[in-house]
Amino acid sequence: MAEARRYGAVLRAWFRETLPAAGNARRLGVLTLIQSLGLGVFLTSSAVFFTRTLGIPAQRVGLALSVAGLCGLVCTVPIGRLADRLGAGRVLTVNFLLAAAGFTAYCLVDGFAAFLAVACAIAVLETSAGALQASLTDALVGEAERVRVSAQMRSLFNLGFLGGAALAGAAIAAGTSTALYATVLANAALQFVSVAVLLRMRLPAGAGPRAAAEAPGGVLRSAALRDVRYVAVALVCGALELYHPLLTVGLPLWIVTSTDAPALLVSGLLILDTVLVLLFQVAVSRGARTPAGAARMLRWAGWALGASCLVFAMSGGHGVLLDSAALLGGALVLVLGELYQASASWGLSFGLAPAGRQGEYQAVFSLGRGLQQFAGPWLMTSLVVGAAGTGWLVLAALFALLGLAAPPLVRGLEKARARTEPAPA
Repeated sequence: MAEARRYGAVLRAWFRETLPAAGNARRLGVLTLIQSLGLGVFLTSSAVFFTRTLGIPAQRVGLALSVAGLCGLVCTVPIGRLADRLGAGRVLTVNFLLAAAGFTAYCLVDGFAAFLAVACAIAVLETSAGALQASLTDALVGEAERVRVSAQMRSLFNLGFLGGAALAGAAIAAGTSTALYATVLANAALQFVSVAVLLRMRLPAGAGPRAAAEAPGGVLRSAALRDVRYVAVALVCGALELYHPLLTVGLPLWIVTSTDAPALLVSGLLILDTVLVLLFQVAVSRGARTPAGAARMLRWAGWALGASCLVFAMSGGHGVLLDSAALLGGALVLVLGELYQASASWGLSFGLAPAGRQGEYQAVFSLGRGLQQFAGPWLMTSLVVGAAGTGWLVLAALFALLGLAAPPLVRGLEKARARTEPAPA
């Protein structure tokens, strides 16, 4: 009985830590759950929908999605500047309405040209949505709580994504076009639900787009892109996010082509990663609430991710038990690096952005993530599958060096900012 009470107390403490407080923070959490549910449904079923239901060849699907990814990168910063001028909430509302129309349009596609056009439009909306939501988070909860709330939203994102993936799995198992069309239309409907949640949010007094009106230049001119040190920090942080294609592309290919571990371990490691992020992301984020703390955490992320690659390299062809144990150990170290990297990214992207310019600077910070998404799958297949053990060593060195670069880059940026800021009267 005493043990049950102790476990109950731990569970209640975790819920208090992970669930956002009542008000705007909780509404942001609900918004994250809705969006992640739709994303889980769509991403899990989209490849089957595009190839089997729409009849687009797999190679052309890959080409279209690569082009779409580039479109998203090009448009993110102008949309971020627009959010600074008009308010992130307004721009995000339009984003969700257009996304609803875009996902519906997928059901009307009758050829490659139409598919490419819709894919590009959706990519622009999805790529910009992350920066818009970060800017909105800053406006709604303020400097003291924005890293913590971002961590809570990431935990809730994983929960929603798992639910969406399960629903998509049921649709794929049904094997009918109707079921797959339903997954796309469900995602479109969830965009309208997101709009309804957004409309219930209220900005605190004095928050909003007024400060952004003082930002120099027009929507297409970005001072953040000319801030070389900030861009360097963004690229380092984005490059460390290579753990994502490592987990979803490189590691599955390594398991099925180069190890004696069962193929079932692919999904097992993904589920393990998702659950651990859900459990521990908020707790880990405590050390990243200042740029200096976030920079140290980014260094730890690089070391942990590099160490995971060394452990994964030990899993090649040593029998089922040894390979499985090495893969499990590497996954546990990798998720530690993932937790550090995600926490550091919030501390740096929020903390290094000038007041009133969160939309623009969040958009620029997301470019590192976008480049990783574009180049990551190719890099993982080239190194992990093409170069085998040597590839793991190269990845380990890359992660470690990126981690070492983070603190001096952040210190240099803060010193440069201090020199250019006017002295207090």
